[in-house]
Amino acid sequence: MTADLLTTAEPEAGAAPASGARQVLRRLRARKSALAAAAVLGLLVLLALAAPLLAAIEGQDPNTYHDALVDSARGGVPLGDFGGVSAEHWLGVEPGTGRDLFVRLVYGARVSLLVALGATAVQILIGVGTGLAAALGNRLVESLLTHVTDVMVAMPLLVFAIATMAVVPGDFPRPLLLAVSIGLLQWGGMARLVRAQTLSLKKLDYVSAARLTGASSWRVARRELLPSLAAPVITYAAVLLPTNIVLEASMSFLGVGVKPPTPSWGHMLSTATTWFRADPMYVLLPALMLFVTTLAFTVLGDGVRAALDPREASRLRVGRTRRKARTSGAGGAA
Repeated sequence: MTADLLTTAEPEAGAAPASGARQVLRRLRARKSALAAAAVLGLLVLLALAAPLLAAIEGQDPNTYHDALVDSARGGVPLGDFGGVSAEHWLGVEPGTGRDLFVRLVYGARVSLLVALGATAVQILIGVGTGLAAALGNRLVESLLTHVTDVMVAMPLLVFAIATMAVVPGDFPRPLLLAVSIGLLQWGGMARLVRAQTLSLKKLDYVSAARLTGASSWRVARRELLPSLAAPVITYAAVLLPTNIVLEASMSFLGVGVKPPTPSWGHMLSTATTWFRADPMYVLLPALMLFVTTLAFTVLGDGVRAALDPREASRLRVGRTRRKARTSGAGGAA
């Protein structure tokens, strides 16, 4: 994936910095799949932000038990069809506890999205800083930071994340701890990308001119390099977001993520494994939410990559021109 990003975002000799925001938005609007993915993600964010309001409208609470809604004789299977769906419980109730499933899903979206966004922000900050320092520093700094980055890329995330969760006090906010842990252990790919892009940008005329004027490395990075790095960094961040959502779900599934009773899609899936025969809805709903969110981020990331790549827009224009020419030729022949 990183190799593809390096290829698509490779700056051409003598090229100017990245295109304006209006042009990028116009290219993004031309891709219907990206617009659909953005609409889905916007709806998910709206659901997460409005979770307390939606819970009040439904009249339910994410942590309230409803023992009367589960069949204790059958081990806690929800009463009624489709996991106990009713006017009071729109998506049914949780097996064993009777907690409202809809409210727990929308509150779980808050945890998953916040952890993914927080971890991605940490990865961007550390990765961009490390990559720029490695590319602009002297030989000793570059060698040291490159080796540190290689170690971080090779580090097994889950093993160290589980160890971190074990030593941190239990009263520390788990969503914040998850975001920081994932970000601190997964910034190596971003650093590699930024270093490779910066080494290519250093050879361009406008960067060389800025260095010849006596500008410091920090000024060159801030005024010349960072605007041109925006495209590959945004593209790679769009790839990291769904990965971080899956990581949060995996860690909660393994029992080292968000602690009960805080709702989390990963934790819901971990408890749903014992109910997939008796109550399939309890398994399908959090799995579907996780799948849709990951797919939407992936599709949007691909759309952003294409919109930020001028050569992609050129290929689209050439393709449209050829189709118009074939259509015109066919009409003339008829």
